[in-house]
Amino acid sequence: MSSKPEAMNSSLLERAFRLKAHKTTVKTEVLAGITTFMTMAYILSVNPGILSSTGMDINALFTATALSAAIATLVMAFVANYPFALAPGMGLNAFFAFTVVLTYGYSWQFALTAILIEGIIFIILTFLNVREAIVNCIPLNIKHAVSVGIGLFIAFIGLSNAKIVVPLEATSVTLGDVTSPGVLLALIGLVITGVLLAKKVKGALLLGILLTTVVGIPMGVTPMPEKFIGLPPSLEPIFFKFDFSNIFSMDMVVIVFTFLFVDLFDTLGTLVGVASKADMLDKDGKLPKAKQALFADAIGTTVGAMLGTSTVTTYVESASGVAEGGRTGLTALTTGGLFLLALFFAPIFTLVPSEATAPVLILVGLFMMSPILKINLEDFTEAIPAFLTIIMMPLAYSIAEGIVFGIMSYVLLKVLTGKYRQVSPIMYGLFIIFILKHLV
Repeated sequence: MSSKPEAMNSSLLERAFRLKAHKTTVKTEVLAGITTFMTMAYILSVNPGILSSTGMDINALFTATALSAAIATLVMAFVANYPFALAPGMGLNAFFAFTVVLTYGYSWQFALTAILIEGIIFIILTFLNVREAIVNCIPLNIKHAVSVGIGLFIAFIGLSNAKIVVPLEATSVTLGDVTSPGVLLALIGLVITGVLLAKKVKGALLLGILLTTVVGIPMGVTPMPEKFIGLPPSLEPIFFKFDFSNIFSMDMVVIVFTFLFVDLFDTLGTLVGVASKADMLDKDGKLPKAKQALFADAIGTTVGAMLGTSTVTTYVESASGVAEGGRTGLTALTTGGLFLLALFFAPIFTLVPSEATAPVLILVGLFMMSPILKINLEDFTEAIPAFLTIIMMPLAYSIAEGIVFGIMSYVLLKVLTGKYRQVSPIMYGLFIIFILKHLV
């Protein structure tokens, strides 16, 4: 008797996500979704920590972070049917807190208003196909380079999170203290996960996170929660708290433009890079349903502002789920569902230390490297922009700036070598916008 409900559920999932067409299974997609969640669950503690420096209520921020991530990821699941997850973006939350509020001196309510305006503009641009046109105009070699660059970037994030590499004024970065418990745990996790991958264990990345977390308990790195379950904190202190008094000021224009710029190209880079790794780009290098995917982060940003958090964007950690075989919206549905569940099990979901997820981020960096084989390295007007795209992402600590260097060098090299006809009008437009952005 029990097989009928299971068959019905399987049929519903097949119709909703077309699993057979994407050559995947429910088990693979769910496992991939859990893996993606585990690699980005750190945002549930990191985002409130950053934004609370502005005076916002840290407990309310936890709820806003989880809810905005869940809503945006579920939109991605059902509207775009892609395995990408979204949450308040790192870097964007730092700009919100440390630049707009703590440096410029604006209130966090003013900053939230800028996020709301950004989200509304993104919804309009998405409906007008402007963002999709930008995604599709980028040359195929740069799209492959974006995937590789994100791989290096996400590996660098993992190494930094675990303090395997640390800042040093003389050389920018250096090797951390390999005898410290946190670094040792990350290195142990790297070995554990590497062995699981080498032995082709299904769910190796997720299992690696869990085993590393357990190993971290006697090492004193993994904290034990005081309680395991509780009601979500109230949103009231930050919900719908906007300040429209300076909405027409030049400062608002500049801040909204900055949020727009970074979010647009971070999201664009993540979508193209992870899609390239998952072989989701068509023969012309275009991302099918790019409009629907971009719609998810536009909705996420708008709703996130209403809930009381900074810009919501697609996460590079989605690559960890793709590496586990995630190919459809069922992966995103699983991740989104876990963000909702996290509202009630916050102590458990925030238990995983960054040292336990760092090995997965490092190894996902390896997985993202494969599109480098598709890059044309013989034509220097193609190879140099691709190289600059790759190298600037980790070194500038920005997906957006990597794309800027790639596109600007591409346009310049094509024009100066007489190959200007290979450059689309939109690429010329982006070149001018990038110059203006840096001048401003």
